[in-house]
Amino acid sequence: MCAAPASAAPLASLPAPLSLTSGWQLQDAAKVPQPAAQVAQPGFDTGGWYAATVPGTVLTTLVNNHVYPEPLYGENDRPEVIPDTLAQTSWWYRTTVLVPKAYKHRRVWLNFDGINFSADVWVNGVKVGAIRGAFVCGIFDVTAQVEAGKRAAIAVLISPQPHPGIPHEHTLRAGIGANGGISAIDGPTFLCTLGWDWLPAIHDRDSGIWQKVFLSASGSVRVKDPLVTTDLPLPKTDSSDVTVEATVENVSDKAQKGVLEGTIGNIAFSQPVTLAAHAKQVVKFDPQSTPALHILNPRLWWPNGYGPQNLYPLHLDFKRENEVSDAQDLEFGIRKISYEVPGTDTLTISVNGVPVFIRGGDWGLDEALKRIPRDRLESEIRLHQLANLNMIRNWVGQSTSEDFYELCDKYGIMVWDEFFQPNPGDGPNPDDLDTYIANVRDKILRFRNHPSIVLWCARNEGYPPPEIDAALRKLLAELEPTRRYQPSSTDGAGVRSHGPYWWRPPREFYTVTDDYFKTETGSISVPTLESIHGMMPRKDWESIDDDWAEHDFARGNSGAQDYREEIAGRYGPIRNLTDFVRKAQMANYEAFRAMYEGRNALLFHPTTAILTWMSNPAQPSFVWQIYHYDLEPMSSYFAVLHASELVHIQLNEATNHVQVINNLPQALSGAMASVSIYSLDGERVSEKDTPVTAAPEAATDLGELELPDAVTTVYFVKLELRDTAGKLLSSNFYWRAVPWDANDLTPLNKLPRVALTAQVERKDADGKRILTVTLHNPAQSVALMTHMQLRRKSGERVLPVFYSDNYVSLVPGETRTIAIEAALSDFHGEDALLVFDGWNTTVEPASFDGVSVAPNREAQPENSPATGLPYAITGLR
Repeated sequence: MCAAPASAAPLASLPAPLSLTSGWQLQDAAKVPQPAAQVAQPGFDTGGWYAATVPGTVLTTLVNNHVYPEPLYGENDRPEVIPDTLAQTSWWYRTTVLVPKAYKHRRVWLNFDGINFSADVWVNGVKVGAIRGAFVCGIFDVTAQVEAGKRAAIAVLISPQPHPGIPHEHTLRAGIGANGGISAIDGPTFLCTLGWDWLPAIHDRDSGIWQKVFLSASGSVRVKDPLVTTDLPLPKTDSSDVTVEATVENVSDKAQKGVLEGTIGNIAFSQPVTLAAHAKQVVKFDPQSTPALHILNPRLWWPNGYGPQNLYPLHLDFKRENEVSDAQDLEFGIRKISYEVPGTDTLTISVNGVPVFIRGGDWGLDEALKRIPRDRLESEIRLHQLANLNMIRNWVGQSTSEDFYELCDKYGIMVWDEFFQPNPGDGPNPDDLDTYIANVRDKILRFRNHPSIVLWCARNEGYPPPEIDAALRKLLAELEPTRRYQPSSTDGAGVRSHGPYWWRPPREFYTVTDDYFKTETGSISVPTLESIHGMMPRKDWESIDDDWAEHDFARGNSGAQDYREEIAGRYGPIRNLTDFVRKAQMANYEAFRAMYEGRNALLFHPTTAILTWMSNPAQPSFVWQIYHYDLEPMSSYFAVLHASELVHIQLNEATNHVQVINNLPQALSGAMASVSIYSLDGERVSEKDTPVTAAPEAATDLGELELPDAVTTVYFVKLELRDTAGKLLSSNFYWRAVPWDANDLTPLNKLPRVALTAQVERKDADGKRILTVTLHNPAQSVALMTHMQLRRKSGERVLPVFYSDNYVSLVPGETRTIAIEAALSDFHGEDALLVFDGWNTTVEPASFDGVSVAPNREAQPENSPATGLPYAITGLR
C-alpha cells in the first residue's frame, strides 16, 4: 500500500510529508545523451527542458508549454497536429528538493502514488528502484542517498507501455472504428487511450507521473496496510463489531520493540510488539481482545438517499520509547453489504439490511489526459449525488485515485470497481501476470477500507483467463474477503451489459429480458448550444463533419449516423444547429427518463439495477453523458434526477399505466396521486385523483391512463404525488402522441411562444452564491422544457452550477421554485445573469438585487440563418 501522504492528526514527533509538486522539468530522453547517474546529480544542466506539470501526463506538460494545442478542442487531437510518436518515447522528469531538517536521524522515503507505464527512479546519482504499471505505488528508502537540510536531485525515466498500438481515428466516412486493441496486452494501464468509441486516441497514452509524489519520514518500524472490517447483527443495527489490523515492519538491521496504538474517536487500544531485524508482523484488534470495538448504536454509512454517510477516523501509530516511529490515518464506514435476497438469484445489493435499487453510471476515464484536480472531481461526483444516483461503475479500473474513493465515500456513491481487462474482443490478455497481479494487489490494499466500494469485478464483458481468475480469487480471499467477487460485468446473477447504446422511443426502454442487473445501456445525449460552441470552431457549427466525428458523432454503437433523421422525423425538420440542440434536448429527456423509468416499472421484481453508459464524459462529446465535459448538465441530467427519486410517480410508457415507485423500506400510505391531461392548446381536458398506498421496495400500479375522446393528437400528462399533509413528493410531465401515431410529435411546433415571469432572490454566504428562482406561467399555453443558464453579468457562463431542477415544463397558471448554487469566486466579482430558452419559452426581462433575467436569444432557432445542418461531403478525411 502507498504511504499515507499526510496525517489526519499531525504528531510533533513525526515530521510532516513534503509534497513534490513544483520545480519539475521534462525532456525527451533521446535529447538527453548523458548517463542516468549524471542526470540525477545535483547541478545537472537542464537548459532547454520544459517546466513539467506534476502530477500530470507528458502531453499535459507539452500542452501547458504551448508545444501542442489543447487536444480536446476541435480536431487538435489529429496525429498530424499531435504526433503519435509521443506514445513511443521515453521521457526524463527531474527536480531538486530541500530535504526537511526534521527528517534528520529518520528513514527518508520517496513516494509515487502512480506513474504510467514504467519508471526507473534515481536520487543523487543512484538508482533506488523501479515501478511498472499505472496502478501500483512506488515507495523507496532513500535514506542513504539524501541528507536532511540539503538539496537532493530526483530523476525519473518514464518509459511508455510496450505495445502502444496503432491509434484509431474517428471520422465521418469510416465511423468510430474499433475499440482498443493490442495495448490491452500490457495490462495495468490506460488502455482506452488507444482509442475507444467514446474517446479518440491520446497520443502519449497518458504516460507520465500522473499521481502525487512526496517525501516522508519514519523511524525503524513502519505501519503498513491497515484493514478495518465491520459487521452488523442484521436485521438489528444497534451494535457493530469492528476489527482492525495492520502490518508492522522493522526496516532496520536491529531487533525493535514497541507498541502499536490505535484510536477510533474516544476508543483506544494497543498491543506490544517485538520484531526481529527486517521482520514484519500482522497485528489484529477485535471485540474479543478489545471489548470497546463492540460499538453500541453505531453511526452507519449509507448510500445516497438512504441515510447519512457517517465516517469514523482511525489513527494508528507505532511508538518506541514514547517516540512515534510511523503512523497511518484513515476514515472508514460502519456498514454491511449483502448481495442476494430470498426468492431470486439476481444480484441484489443491500446495505445495512435494506435492498438498494442501483441507479448510476459507467465511468470510462475521469478525464482524457488525467487532468482531474479534486475540485473538478468533487463537482462530478456531487452532480451524481444530486441526480439521485447511488453508484459509479469504474470501468476497467481506469479512474483510480484516492480522491475518487474519498469523494464517493463522502457523497454516498457506491463503486462497482473493476480491474484492468476489457472485453476480450477489444484486446488480448495481459502477457505479464506478475505485473498485472502486483497492480491489482496494490489497488486492493490501498483502497479496501473505503465503504463506497461494494464489489470487485475482474473483467469488462468477459471472463478473465483461468490463471488471472485463480490469482484474483486467491488474492481477494487473502486481502479482502468481505466483498463480492464478480468475474464478469456481463454474466452471472442476472448481470448484463450489451446496451443498446442508441436513441430509442421511450417505450422501447421498457423491454427487459434477462438483463435484470443492467451494467450498460445508453443513448445519444447532445449538450447545450454553448457547450457545442465551446468544443469546436465556428466553421464546424453548421455542418456535421469530421470535427463532430472526433467528438463521437459518427457511425458506431451510439447510432449517431441515424440520429439527425430520427429527431427530425419525431419533432420536425432541422433548421440549423440551434434547432438541432433544441430538439435534441427533448429527445435527451425522453430517452434518459425512460431508461430509468423502464427499470423502475419492474422494481426488484425482477430488475435490481440500471447503469447508464456513460454518466461522465472523458472528452467533449455528443453521446453517452448526463452533463458535458465543461460540467454543464443537459436535459438528460434532469430526466435522470426525476426518474431516480426514491419516491416517484411515473407513466409506464409501454403499458400506459400510472405507477408509484417506492424505493424505501417503509410503506407509503395516505398519499394522493393526481393525473391531469392537457390538450395542445393548454386546456385541461381530464383530471383524476387516486388515493395511494404503496408497498415498500416495489412499484405500485394505479391503473391505466384514460384518454378523453376529444384528446388532441399530441397532448400533455402531468402527474403529482402528495403526502397526507399535501406536501409534493414527486411530479412528472410528459408530451405524448396518440397511440396510432405515437412517434409524430411535430404538432408541438404549433405551440405559441410563452413569456414566463421570474422572481429571483440572491444570497451570498460561505463562499457560495445561491439564487432562489420563482417561475410563473401567465399564459394559456403550456411552457415546455424551459432551460435556465447561469452566467456572469458580462455574459460568460458560470460552471459548474448545481440546479435543483431545470428544463422544466409549466402548465397555464403554474408556479415553480428552483434553487441554484454556484461558487461565489466563479463570478469574478460580477453580478449574476440568468438567461432562459426552451421549446417554446422565453422570459420577461427583469432586474433584482445583484441578478438580472433575460432571454437567451442566441438559443432561438429563428435568430440564426437556416442551414439545414447538413452532413459535410467535402473536406473529409
